[in-house]
Amino acid sequence: MEPNTESHVDSFNEQQEKEGKVEFVDHGIMTVAVEKIIGSVGKYHDFDSQFRPKRQISSKRFSDIKRAMRSGRPLPPVKLYQIRNDYYVLDGNHRVAASKELGRTDIQAKVIELLSSLNTMENLLYIEKKKFYENTGLPPQNILLTEIGKYNYLEVQIKAHKNHLTLISGTETDFKKAAEDWYNTIFLPLTALIKNGQLDKHFPRRTLADLYAYISYHHWERPSSRQYGIGIDRLIPRSMEAFRSAMLEKTIPDYPEMKRSITAFIMINMDTSTNVKVIDKLFALDEVQEVHSVHGTIDILAKIILKRDFLASDAEIIAEFVDQKIRKIHGINRTQTIIPGISKVKEGFFC
Repeated sequence: MEPNTESHVDSFNEQQEKEGKVEFVDHGIMTVAVEKIIGSVGKYHDFDSQFRPKRQISSKRFSDIKRAMRSGRPLPPVKLYQIRNDYYVLDGNHRVAASKELGRTDIQAKVIELLSSLNTMENLLYIEKKKFYENTGLPPQNILLTEIGKYNYLEVQIKAHKNHLTLISGTETDFKKAAEDWYNTIFLPLTALIKNGQLDKHFPRRTLADLYAYISYHHWERPSSRQYGIGIDRLIPRSMEAFRSAMLEKTIPDYPEMKRSITAFIMINMDTSTNVKVIDKLFALDEVQEVHSVHGTIDILAKIILKRDFLASDAEIIAEFVDQKIRKIHGINRTQTIIPGISKVKEGFFC
């Protein structure tokens, strides 16, 4: 596929003009993900939008650099300007292009960051995130939030956790060590529960960290009647440290799913000529636990057990199952659903 000579990588100068007054921060030499290098300072016209050299650019230098990379010969770090999460090449365009073509995931670079003074939501969130990672020492990009103020809230949580660790150990706990412990024993377990319960599917524009911040705030900081479901109180203790204690001995596969079971009984009327076929089709459904042919005003009684997450209601899940699975069985005329209130089942009892 030939490079598109009409397109080019992003221009650093054009982006810099949008940032207004900036502060330059020298980060020294660091490892940068190649995919985040999106533009060039002065040679953006020499490379297409995929950072491939255009045909009019000499290919010999490019080939020599690729050959050196393949042989493992060390090359000097490239020089990059950083604007928030994007990087622009000041020196080393061919090295970056070669890295992209060879499928390299990262590159050594001397990075100078431009911190914009613009009071935009994007910029304020970036500065808050940057400060959070500097203060906590946590690996960048592990916690992605989309609202201003939420990184500050997590930092307050870590400070409270630091005080707790200091209290139980009797010695002052380092803040970054407290942050690491918080991340491993509180943040990761709760986000794993959120993921296991598929709560994130209800909020496609939110991250797991967003949901962690929302649930932890309303569950631990400001207990109240919440909208994210019934029964979560049984799964998550009402304090952050109690939750940590409950999860401390578990590994991620052992975390309980943030789901609950729904038991319901479906009373079915049908054409008598299809009795046996309907019973067999009902019993073949994974959610159907029992099927009984009965005498009286109904023909069949079926017991079902469904799973739901904490954002869906029992009625919604049952209605969807009955409509999509049961009522589509040929021969069924009418159904009526009974949801038990209080249930008692004798252990070891079988029909």
